[in-house]
Amino acid sequence: MKRLVLYLVLLMVAGLAWSASEPLETERPLRIGLTPTFPNDQYRPLEAWRLYMERKLHRRVEFVQRNKYIDTIDLLSLKKLDFAWICDYPYVYFKKQLRLLATPVYNGRPYYRSYLIVPATDTTTTSLAQLKDKVFAFTDPYSNTGYLAPRFALHQAGEEPKHFFRKTFFAWSHRRVLEAVASGLAHGGAVSNHVWETLSIGKSELTSATRIVSTSDEYGFAPIVARDTVSDTDFEVMRQLLLGMATDPEGKLLLKELNLDGFVAGDPQIYLRVEQVMRQLDGK
Repeated sequence: MKRLVLYLVLLMVAGLAWSASEPLETERPLRIGLTPTFPNDQYRPLEAWRLYMERKLHRRVEFVQRNKYIDTIDLLSLKKLDFAWICDYPYVYFKKQLRLLATPVYNGRPYYRSYLIVPATDTTTTSLAQLKDKVFAFTDPYSNTGYLAPRFALHQAGEEPKHFFRKTFFAWSHRRVLEAVASGLAHGGAVSNHVWETLSIGKSELTSATRIVSTSDEYGFAPIVARDTVSDTDFEVMRQLLLGMATDPEGKLLLKELNLDGFVAGDPQIYLRVEQVMRQLDGK
């Protein structure tokens, strides 16, 4: 009997020693959705950003990439994501289901623009009006700079895409719009100026094959949002991490890789412009 008791005690001690040296990770990871808002081939800075978050939060972080904005919104509504970097258009459209966390700062301001682009070999087109009866590449039905902004430009001229262009298609990312225009598959397209400028640094052979025809008005930069049921603690911790990147040496290096200046706390006022455009297009 004494031997049995001694044996059980030794097993308990061994178990405690093992659990102390190999802690079981029971806390679920934070899951962050990524969309074509950011060039989807920039894996190295994104992975470095993910690891940075893990170190700062002392918690596992998973990036979940989707090629369509609506897929990411669906994951947020199903509570399969905690946060996501989406476009300003779906943020405004679904804002009752989301919490605005932070807005990136680019070129000193929390705003970005839409670029109307054509192939570099097209040296004559100077406006959207000259692309009538041509093939046009949009980014995504929920993209502002890649769909809403060019639609609004046509609306102001009394036109609609289905009647104005000979053909349109969705390329499902800003980079793919660039590829379609650069290759001549499309006579024109619309992309985020941040994506175009970012790719011009690392993929200049792609952007140099296109030419910027015009630039839209400013819109609130594509925000980082949280699902509406995320805990206040997770929300505030993530916000402070993002806001602190610009003053953290490692964070500053990452921001440079992401071609951003930093983040500011999300302010719905920044997105009034896209809301006004949506109302005008809907006739409200």
